[in-house]
Amino acid sequence: MKQFFITILAVLAIFAGWTPTTRAAERTPLLMEGKKTLYQRVITHPGASLRAGQGKDSTVIQKAVRPFSVFYVYTRDGDWLEVGASTSKADGWMKSEDTTPWNQALTLLFTDRSQRRPVLFFRDHKAIMDVCQSEDLPGTLTKLRAGAKAAQQGDAPADLPVVAVEPDDAQGAVSRNRFYLMPILKVDTPFEGTKLLEVASIDPGNAGDKKDDAKDDAPRTGIAMVIDTTISMKPYIDQSLNVVRTIFDSMAKDKLDDKVSFGIVAFRNSTKASPKLEYLTKVVSDFRDATQRGELEKALAGLEEAKASSHSFNEDSLAGVKAALDELNWQPYANRVLLLITDAGPLPLSDPNASTSLDVKEMADLAASRNIRLVVAHVRTPAGKANIDSAAKAYTALSAVPGGKSAYIPIQATDAAKGGASFAKAATGLSSALVASVKQTLAGKTPAKPQETPAQTPEERAKQIGEELGYAMQLEYLGKKRGTPAPEVVTSWIADADLDALSVGKPVSAVSVAVLLTKNQLSDLQQQLKIIIDNAERTRKTDSRDFFQGILSASAQLARDPAAFSQKPGANLRDMGVLGEFLDDLPYKSDIMLMSEDDWYRMSVGEQTAFINRLKSRVARYEAYDRDVDNWESFGAKDPGDWVYRVPLAMLP
Repeated sequence: MKQFFITILAVLAIFAGWTPTTRAAERTPLLMEGKKTLYQRVITHPGASLRAGQGKDSTVIQKAVRPFSVFYVYTRDGDWLEVGASTSKADGWMKSEDTTPWNQALTLLFTDRSQRRPVLFFRDHKAIMDVCQSEDLPGTLTKLRAGAKAAQQGDAPADLPVVAVEPDDAQGAVSRNRFYLMPILKVDTPFEGTKLLEVASIDPGNAGDKKDDAKDDAPRTGIAMVIDTTISMKPYIDQSLNVVRTIFDSMAKDKLDDKVSFGIVAFRNSTKASPKLEYLTKVVSDFRDATQRGELEKALAGLEEAKASSHSFNEDSLAGVKAALDELNWQPYANRVLLLITDAGPLPLSDPNASTSLDVKEMADLAASRNIRLVVAHVRTPAGKANIDSAAKAYTALSAVPGGKSAYIPIQATDAAKGGASFAKAATGLSSALVASVKQTLAGKTPAKPQETPAQTPEERAKQIGEELGYAMQLEYLGKKRGTPAPEVVTSWIADADLDALSVGKPVSAVSVAVLLTKNQLSDLQQQLKIIIDNAERTRKTDSRDFFQGILSASAQLARDPAAFSQKPGANLRDMGVLGEFLDDLPYKSDIMLMSEDDWYRMSVGEQTAFINRLKSRVARYEAYDRDVDNWESFGAKDPGDWVYRVPLAMLP
């Protein structure tokens, strides 16, 4: 027994000595100049290796580090950097020339190709400036694209200033779900409305295609109709059935019975405020194709308008959209479209009966993250005259295509018969264009960018939207099927707008900006926004003048360094440091970060409520990002807190 206790004591002694050593081994990276919480980071070039020490003779830990991996810098010593994938320990050494400093963590994503040409990557700043300042920009771009195509075939023209091109139509688009990086290294704004960006570009190749989305040569299309079934919507419910029948008849002729499916979701308004409405949302039918048309048509034929009025003219249309996103089975469909049909605007988040925590921009971001395109058919009736402008603004934002125009279709309805007929033509035109894109893909044809024509009638506009969405979805499908990667360029210059569109006076964004946030940063941001929300709600109700003091007190309790927060006269939320240093130098203006305590108390009750609801909507999206496990990237970091997520710049507070 005595010997047993001696052994136990010896083991404990060993562990007692080991634990402090482990803690002592934990280190923190170098801070960025002028920052208290942000660490220096670099991204690796192709061919970079990780070694146990400095010098070419030191032991190689990893011969070929995955290009454009993100590392924190622990030590700078001449031409060598000590780096680590996490913020708690260094992994080894790299030559500094094999890395590029990357402190802002800004990266780019290609926008939907429905309204633009592939992005050109230029050799240097002078090369892109020469092109932008050419007297004949359209002609210059035509020659460059021809030269780039020749280069891809091994016949590069002499002195071609283009070093890479985004994949063309034959290759398909780089999938939205694919994790690639285009870090922004420098920004130049020589022209109003257009930025020139020095970028790197690499596809790590770790985000393979979704096998269920691209498993054969027969892309399937799912079209969800989200229908307002409140009073006055009966003609549009009936016409929706006619649209489905027309499309199914067309598909039967072309032997495409199983290639296009319809799902039906109905929505009304709050049953708490108006119990006689019977339901808020209802899945009338999950996706069914023409082989199951009888079941779908029966379900749609039995759909009735409400017999009672709701508490407001606006209806909870966002609840209908959310139900369709969450409750329909989208998984088998490569092409995904949601068509919202309503004669009312969405309930604002300020309405206590609004059931979702997401506003229109956040709902659009949720749909985009699931590769679902939103289209809105807004029935503009005389009864909704006072509501039309606000509803149009909301639905334009909901259906906005990143980088281009929105998929908003106004349906003029001076009376029910005319409105119903106009809607039927628009919905049929939209659906027919989508079916045509499926036929093109099945025929093995290269997607052809649709020609832009001035769209006058709802039918013409809907048809054009359908062609543009069909084209974009064809590219997405081909890209997934072929695993099309992003171009690999160590450094180059691009324009953030489509130069071809600009040359004819039509600004279209070619890329959108995202920020790589770590799990820890996203968690901190969520906590801080919740603190701001809690104090905003408290001071709004009590009219107390300690809005900022409450934020500071709560923030200090959570912080490792309470002294980091201070309230200066006239300070705004940015000056107080409560929202994180990683937001400070980002290229966007935030009315939230610039708000002072005086600004808060000058707001009306309605403005304060809108402010709070906007923050709540953002917090809800952050919570969804946190749950989106498939799109977190580790870059080799074992601690999940160091994993990163591409958060759209527009979704930051």
